[in-house]
Amino acid sequence: MARMYPGIILRVLEGSIAEELGLVPRDKILAVNDMPLRDIIDFSFAMADEEIELLVEHANGEQELIAFDKDYDEDFGVEFEHAVFDGIRPCANHCYFCFVDMIAPDMRHSLSVKDDDYRLSFLYGNFVTLTNMGAADFSRIERYHLSPLYVSVQCTNPVLRAEMLRYKGAADILGQLAKLEAAGADYHTQVVLCYGLNDGEELERTIRDITARRPHALSLAIVPVGLTKHRSDSFPLVQFDREGAAHVIDQVEAWQERMRAEEGRTFIYLGDEFYFLAGREVPSAEMYDGFPQLDNGIGLTRNFIEEWVKAGAAMDEEDDEDDEARIAVVSGTAVAPVMEQLARELDPDARRIHVLPVVNEHFGATVNVSGLLTGHDIMQALNALTHEVDGVLIPASALREGEDVFLDDMSLDAMRESFPSVRIEPVATGRDYREALAAWGAYHRERPSGGYTWQSNAGYTKSAVS
Repeated sequence: MARMYPGIILRVLEGSIAEELGLVPRDKILAVNDMPLRDIIDFSFAMADEEIELLVEHANGEQELIAFDKDYDEDFGVEFEHAVFDGIRPCANHCYFCFVDMIAPDMRHSLSVKDDDYRLSFLYGNFVTLTNMGAADFSRIERYHLSPLYVSVQCTNPVLRAEMLRYKGAADILGQLAKLEAAGADYHTQVVLCYGLNDGEELERTIRDITARRPHALSLAIVPVGLTKHRSDSFPLVQFDREGAAHVIDQVEAWQERMRAEEGRTFIYLGDEFYFLAGREVPSAEMYDGFPQLDNGIGLTRNFIEEWVKAGAAMDEEDDEDDEARIAVVSGTAVAPVMEQLARELDPDARRIHVLPVVNEHFGATVNVSGLLTGHDIMQALNALTHEVDGVLIPASALREGEDVFLDDMSLDAMRESFPSVRIEPVATGRDYREALAAWGAYHRERPSGGYTWQSNAGYTKSAVS
């Protein structure tokens, strides 16, 4: 029999089949109908049967075979500690621009894990390079219909791609994409754009090659390289300046117009940072075609603004005021002007709402997004406030998924204990932001759990993003 990789139960949902069977957290699911499991993908397809034999190992080491019947589409009701039971497949590349290699030393181990696992790409939209894929992986993608995936292309020039990823096997990206297509998989793509390296004519070539792979290629996102003060790689990289960002926008806009003329959608999207750097307004919501790469930060600002507007239209006029609450809004420096503009709609004179752009001392000032702010940097900024506040809004993206913990392992509870007279609440969406500012007394958002769960009909979610 093949090796068994246990799926460790994190949480059993109330009223579920799993609860009726007496399963509890820390129980391990070893096999379903004699099928060993590698991940929740295997688990999902095995559990599609109506007659189930479940091999379980309890905390005391005792194994039990549990037989039961269920409806085909009936949820089992467990969340797992990990989505992949046999371990995350690591990245073997050494990319010039790898952000994981720029993490500060002595941070928690999980931040230094370079995953390059096609299963996490399918399940949660993680980008993979395809450089560690073999024939068995493509066969499994075809057998389980694992589509779409998310692929880090970087460039389609084979020599340049092998150089940028520092791996000879990275050269044949177009061949790898062809294998995905043969396996029946569609894919979203990404380019991490490095000034003077894969931009200009190389970007033109990449766009041309990827757009030619439609309809299997679903979208192309282009994001600027991010550099922290902890980068030690000897290869010289520089960040885009105002002029360089403007040039990229102009180049891509020509392609966007062409794509919309051809098929009525934009297809190619730029990271918000390009617009911030160039001092230009982010595109309209229509240009993002339903935000297919929102989790990649593409269109995040426009989506936030759209949610703000919709929330305002839905709120009663009497709920649109809370003149007593003085609120500090914590933000990364890049998006702070947008947060300021929205706040001024409710508080034109800046009498009670104060946007607090926080400089990222931990990673370096050039890292200006809200999601990479640390607890200590936020606390330092709050301690420097010269006026009293009743509440503080912090970006939910700065907290670990499913847990109230910042990147530097400071907990939200610890931050709250340091400011006992101030209520601190996370904000995830434009709707949250509007409701918090307009009706602070009633605002509160529960943070979701961080477990990985199976759903019926081979649907997958990470409960932390629901």
